[in-house]
Amino acid sequence: MPRDLPRSVGRAAVPRVSRLSTVDLIAIELRKAIFSGALAVGASLGEVEIAAQLGVSRSPLREAAQRLVQEGILVAIPGRGMSVAVIEGDQITDVYEMRLAIEAQAARRVARAGNAGALQRIRKAFDDLVAVSDGEDARAIGDADLEFHQVLVDAAGSERMTRAMAALVMQTRIMSFSVADGYSVRRSVSPTYTVLLDALAAGDADAAAAALEKQFSDAVSRLRGDADVDTVEVDLDEQPQVFQPIDGAMRD
Repeated sequence: MPRDLPRSVGRAAVPRVSRLSTVDLIAIELRKAIFSGALAVGASLGEVEIAAQLGVSRSPLREAAQRLVQEGILVAIPGRGMSVAVIEGDQITDVYEMRLAIEAQAARRVARAGNAGALQRIRKAFDDLVAVSDGEDARAIGDADLEFHQVLVDAAGSERMTRAMAALVMQTRIMSFSVADGYSVRRSVSPTYTVLLDALAAGDADAAAAALEKQFSDAVSRLRGDADVDTVEVDLDEQPQVFQPIDGAMRD
């Protein structure tokens, strides 16, 4: 399993501290496994096996897992341990409403600030999304899409918003994995992205927020099967849950 998360998740996964604790590192590894699909939606967290692979005891593993429960990434079931969340049905709308609350406010702040550097970073993320959308790699398209939205929120300059968005990025990926027809992404880039970029450049905060609202409404319709949109699919064959030992981890 890759050691690096997409930048959108990895950058905001843990607090900005000088040295990451063992629990921090375990949490990062769990997020990577879930984001990649190596830990499938609904799958139980095999504490003994994962702890052995990471080279840690079960105590810090459980502490790290509890963090992910708080982020809505894992769920704890009394008497049955923890498992990867499944996000479907009405929860799809709920996730996108949360995203709209954060991203629309971020867009308003960016539009009002008119920071050229921030606008350039957002434009670069959009260009990356357009580039990968010409191909057939659904995962790459999905990663680039989530990265664009994380960059948008980052540009608002709020660490709290950045961290909240990072959790929602994870929930969005889980939601995509939870769809009955399998993981897929929209083949063409929605025109709402261009509308959003134009609004940000013009300093039109309301138009930027409206573009996001339209984009998310379309996404909810697609994920719930209410819209006929050309998509790119990926075969989510079962992957081995392989965790590399955490360097310097202490068996506490």
